[in-house]
Amino acid sequence: MTTINNLSFDEERALYGAENTIVKNCRFDGPADGESAFKECRNVAAENCFFNLRYPFWHDEKLKIDGSEMTELCRAALWYSRGIVIFDTKLHGIKALRECSDVVMRGCDIVSPEFGWSVNVLEMTDCTAESEYFMMRSTGLRFTNVKFKGKYSFQYIENSVFDNCVFDTKDAFWHAKNVTVKNSTVNGEYLAWYCENVTFENCKITGTQPLCYCKGLKLINCEMHNTDLCFERSEVNATVTTHIISVKNPLSGCVCAPSVGEVIRDIEGADGKVCCCKNNKSCA
Repeated sequence: MTTINNLSFDEERALYGAENTIVKNCRFDGPADGESAFKECRNVAAENCFFNLRYPFWHDEKLKIDGSEMTELCRAALWYSRGIVIFDTKLHGIKALRECSDVVMRGCDIVSPEFGWSVNVLEMTDCTAESEYFMMRSTGLRFTNVKFKGKYSFQYIENSVFDNCVFDTKDAFWHAKNVTVKNSTVNGEYLAWYCENVTFENCKITGTQPLCYCKGLKLINCEMHNTDLCFERSEVNATVTTHIISVKNPLSGCVCAPSVGEVIRDIEGADGKVCCCKNNKSCA
């Protein structure tokens, strides 16, 4: 392996096509304002580096980034790359991860609108993130102990699992397919509309009008707080451990909770059952 240490780069494509290279304590910044520092690289690592220029990692394979910082000016940092490991790194530029595959992230701080579009296979652990349209159209996500804040997250994702996470987000999981969220807190309006085969297990769900127009929806041992007009036109089987303000027009299945303030049925074909589990009586 070639090692590059304590240097500064600002020219266009500074390390274009590098292979088997470790870059340590280097800065990608300066008046030349060059782009695409690591384009078309193979088996490269950046350790304790500072990135203040655009598009540094495009079309790379076997890439490791550790203990580094990507500023707001480091736009679209990782695109079209695969075999990526990112540890203890700040990713603060817009569109930081897109069209990438086989990614592992741990201990990272993400502040990046439109982060993670069309990613295939991402394992994220012990990270914080702030974004809009976070992880849209991605597949094979495995998130553990991730804290997220933003809007329109996880839309159109597929085949993913989230465990012990905290999501403060609205319009999350729209059109999601084959997704499990467990041991997590999800706070936000209009949760998971139009989703298919999505399961929430041991979760705390907060916010208005959640889980509408869903197919194959399951809730297992979940809390629901300040949730009204739930499950509209959904195929749902839900076991809820707290009071639900209102349930509206569930199409099929059964919603079971200790109490339900109001059950609204004002369309034909809304045949889903709503039961008060505490006394085993039908609410409506």
